Amino acid sequence: MTRLDTVCGTLSRIAPLGLAEDWDNVGLLVGDRRRSVARVMTCLTISAPVLEEAIQDAADLIVTHHPLPFKPLSKITSDSVTGSLLLDLIEHRIAVYSAHTAFDSASGGINEMLGRLLGIENLKPLVGQPEEGQPQEASKSTECGNAAMTGTLGSGRFGQLSRVETARETIRRAADAVGSASPRMAGDPNRAVSRVALACGSGGSFLAAAARHGCDLLITGEATFHVCLEAEARGLALGLLGHYWSERFGMDRLAESLGQEFPEMAVWSSRRECDPVSLA
Repeated sequence: MTRLDTVCGTLSRIAPLGLAEDWDNVGLLVGDRRRSVARVMTCLTISAPVLEEAIQDAADLIVTHHPLPFKPLSKITSDSVTGSLLLDLIEHRIAVYSAHTAFDSASGGINEMLGRLLGIENLKPLVGQPEEGQPQEASKSTECGNAAMTGTLGSGRFGQLSRVETARETIRRAADAVGSASPRMAGDPNRAVSRVALACGSGGSFLAAAARHGCDLLITGEATFHVCLEAEARGLALGLLGHYWSERFGMDRLAESLGQEFPEMAVWSSRRECDPVSLA
C-alpha cells in the first residue's frame, strides 16, 4: 500500500508548494500522512455532490484544486457549509490535498497546459519572471526545485501564436479545448492576435501584466465588469471561458498523471462535478 505522505511528495513535485501565492492555503489540509492510500479522486472544488461521490466510491484522498478549508477556522461545526464538509471528510477518513495557485504556476501546470493546447510557443510567466540576466528570487528557488532551475517561476503565462488570428478565433479554440460551451469576451472580436496571455480562474488582476508584455489578448476564466472596461480602454481583447472550465480540465489531466505515477492505486477525476453556473 502507498502512504499518503508518498502521494503528497509526488504532488509537491508536480506543483512545488513554494510557487503558491502568499494568501493561499496549499498542501495536505486534512489527513494523517502515515495512513495508506488506495483510492484517489481529483476535483476542482469539494462540494456536497463531490463529497458524496468520494464517500460512495471509498476514496482515501481527494486532490482538490480549490482548498478546503481556505481561510483559517475558529470552529468546525455543521452550522456552516465548510464545517459540514470537513466533519464528513474527517468522519469518513478522507484526506484532502490542494496545490491551487502552485499548480496554476507550475512548469506543466494549468496555465502551461492551456498554452500547449492552443499551440502557443515560447511560454513565459506573466508575473515574477526575472529581467534579462537577473537571477531568480533566492527565497523561492530553494523551495521550488526544478521549477526554479528551468526559469518557469511566476504566475500566468504568455507566448506567441504560430500564426495571426482574430481574438474571437483564439477564444473559441480555447473554449473548445477545455469544453466551455459559452465563452464571453470584451474588446474587439476581430482584433488581430499574435501574442496571448493566460491566467486560469479569476485572472483579471493579470490584465496590466498582459499589457506590459505586449499581449493582444488575455484569456482567463472570469473577470469583473470594471476589468472588462479596462481591457476595452487598453485596446486589449479579454476572453472569459468561465472559472470552472478554465481550470477543471487540469484536474482531469492531473488524475491521469497520478494514475501513471501510482499504477497500484485507483485514480479518477470526479464524475459528478459540474459547473455551478448555467444558462438561464
